[in-house]
Parts: sequence; C-alpha cells; structure tokens
Amino acid sequence: MPDADAELTHDTPPRCHALLPCAGTGSRAGTELPKQYQPIAGQSMVMHTLAALRAVARLDRCVVVIAPDDAFWASQPVGAVLARCGGATRAESVFNGLQALLEQGADANDWVLVHDAARCLVTPAQVDALIDACWNDAVGGLLALPLPDTLKAATDGRVAATVDRADKWLAQTPQMFRLGALRDALAATAGRGFAGVTDEASAMEMAGHRPLLVRGSAQNLKITYPEDFALAEALLRSRP
Repeated sequence: MPDADAELTHDTPPRCHALLPCAGTGSRAGTELPKQYQPIAGQSMVMHTLAALRAVARLDRCVVVIAPDDAFWASQPVGAVLARCGGATRAESVFNGLQALLEQGADANDWVLVHDAARCLVTPAQVDALIDACWNDAVGGLLALPLPDTLKAATDGRVAATVDRADKWLAQTPQMFRLGALRDALAATAGRGFAGVTDEASAMEMAGHRPLLVRGSAQNLKITYPEDFALAEALLRSRP
C-alpha cells in the first residue's frame, strides 16, 4: 500500500515563495549586531542569503520577516518584501510571516520555503534540488545530511552512551511545505507558545506528517558561533 504522504498532484500549479525569518538576535554568535546583519565577504550575511534565493527562478517572491523596529533595512537594496511582524521566537516569526503571505495574495496551496538567514552559504542549485524533490509530494520536505560523526549521549558532562547514528540526519533549511498546511501545523501549537517546534518539519511532524529528507550539503552550514564567520567568509571568497 503506498504511503499516504508520498505523492499528491493538483490541477492548478502552485507558486513557490521563500520566507526568511530575520527577527532574532543570534546571541551565541557573540557579535554586536544581530548575526544576520554581520558583514561577511563584503556585505551583510543576510544579503548573501537573499542573493542565493533571488537566483532561483521558480521562487515567486521572498518575504523577510523582521522586527517592527528594525532599522537595518532602511539603507539596504532589499529585493524582497519586508514584513514587520517578527515575533519573540523563530516559530512565531514564521507563523506571522505565513499570515502575511496569505494577506498578500498567496494561496494556501502554494509552496513556501522557509530558510534561515544565517545559512548564507546555500546555493541556488541546492534550493532547486529541494523544489524538484518536493514538488509532487503530499507533504514537502527539507534539506538534511546523514549524521557523519559518532553521536554521544551525556550525563553530567560525561559520556552515558554511544547513540546509533544509522538513521540520524542533521536538519538544514530551506524546508518546503504547503503554505496552508504549515500555517495550520504551527497554529495548533501557538496556544502552547509553539512548544516543541524547533523547525518547520517538527511542526509538521506534530501534525501527523512525515516530511521528505532531501540530501543537502555540508557547506550549507548555519552560522552560530564566532568561529563560524571565518569559515563562511573563506567559503564565500572561494566561489566564482
């Protein structure tokens, strides 16, 4: 019997939208500015991210969700729609951004690709690969990598066990789901402060879905710690 979450087709071709939550402060990065605005290889990190997304021909629009008082964008060549509805958490920002997309005329059946602003090394080819893999899927999916390292469980700072890594994946972004389905999945957790929602896929899982895993790239790393900036700059400068 085929998996109910395996394939689905529609009479009206949906559009694809990108949603970039950009209201966080990135405190672990140790930067004076929010990390998405920190300069890397000549421009702010988020502008590298936007450039990659804008190069994907199948994306209808890119919506950047920012805090209501965010002044960064006043002097930027945006090339995207700004939605000043950022929330206290990433999940809230994504939820508010989905609402903004619907208010702007997007359809609930459209695809939305949610991407971390701090994954500035994503390439248009990786985004295209995700769209190709998910386009006829009933649920959608996410870029991810099979866990390459030995995984340890800890107790009080010491190894408690070695965890089998055979079926473990590292989640990345973009994560691609139907706009209405993702909005509904997040809405179901909103009353609990989006408890347990660590990414869009986790919200879809809580709603009973099984997102597709699409192999990504080790270079699509999330800039999180101070040492990550030098690595991202070196990789960006090595590209044509």
